[in-house]
Amino acid sequence: MSRLYFLTPDLDTTVRINDELGALGLSGERVHVAGRDWQALAAQGIQTASLRQTSDAVHAAVRGVLYGAPLGMVLGLLVYFGLADDIPALGLTSLMVGMAIGGGVFGIWVSTMVGVSVHDAKIDKYAREIEGGAFLMMVDVSDEREGKVRAIIHRHHPGVTIDKVTTRERQQHLGAGD
Repeated sequence: MSRLYFLTPDLDTTVRINDELGALGLSGERVHVAGRDWQALAAQGIQTASLRQTSDAVHAAVRGVLYGAPLGMVLGLLVYFGLADDIPALGLTSLMVGMAIGGGVFGIWVSTMVGVSVHDAKIDKYAREIEGGAFLMMVDVSDEREGKVRAIIHRHHPGVTIDKVTTRERQQHLGAGD
């Protein structure tokens, strides 16, 4: 699954592209639009982008649990060996599982707070245009259909900028909304 970004100059172009994507079977949870005038988007029945799509919150939460759970387990071992006389033998497993769960939850909480403040790389890239009244469409499309969707949008709307998160942006862990 790939995310394509279409920078559209106005509401009319955005609505036409949204209709074309709907005809291709891409609608609902696969198409989100960020823009200054979100009320006009909602009035047209277009799905507006939420924090989930415009920030790195989801990816940050995943990283939080991946780092928090193992760190919680290590902390559980340290607590166990520090307090070995006060914890029964069956308590080691319970302590490690409990600390892993606690570490995972804490990691999700902290990472998500940070992730919400990290914008999607393309939101930052096109911030000036969005503030000027343009709209940024985020379209999740299967890898097999990506070329077809690009070709149709480019043919019908040659003035629309089509973009995708680059390898460099991914390697630098710039925000990638979900």
